[in-house]
Amino acid sequence: MTGQKSGDESLLLVQIARKDQTALAKLYDRYGRPSYALAYKILGSVEEAEEVVLDVFSQIWQKAATYDPSRSRADTWLFMLTRSRSLDRLRAMQRTVRAAEACLEDAKVPISSVAEPMEDAMFKERSEQVKAALEKLPKEQQEAIELAYYQGLTCAAIAAKTGIPTGTIKTRIRLGISKLRQALSEQFF
Repeated sequence: MTGQKSGDESLLLVQIARKDQTALAKLYDRYGRPSYALAYKILGSVEEAEEVVLDVFSQIWQKAATYDPSRSRADTWLFMLTRSRSLDRLRAMQRTVRAAEACLEDAKVPISSVAEPMEDAMFKERSEQVKAALEKLPKEQQEAIELAYYQGLTCAAIAAKTGIPTGTIKTRIRLGISKLRQALSEQFF
């Protein structure tokens, strides 16, 4: 029975390579949930796991012809793709979080409960410098950072709101934060 199922999956991949959407739907029906479960276990996020599964099945649609049944079973190949995509996304998320934390840490000014006039003036000046640096970013990066940090939206929520892919949103935030860090380090140090 297992050999038959594996053969069916290999046949589905051959059909997908020929751009048979029904075959892709059948493969998704069989492996969408298990792929999601694997991605969720790695990422711990519903939105990110859903994105990974969509990415994996999109990749299968585009590259089914590269599947080699002599190297692995179809389900093994699919889970390997899911695992790789999940780990890539996890690493990217960790880099983005570290960059955001570093940028926010750079922009922090300690404020005592009773602010001195000098401290108050310094805080206001630093705030204006951060705003000015933010305004110098390309509009796409500026918008992504403002939605993430001022409105508290996740990358997936920003993607849904703007209609731009999540990966593009993450890249814009990462690049924007890098530029902000550079601009602010030149001003403050």
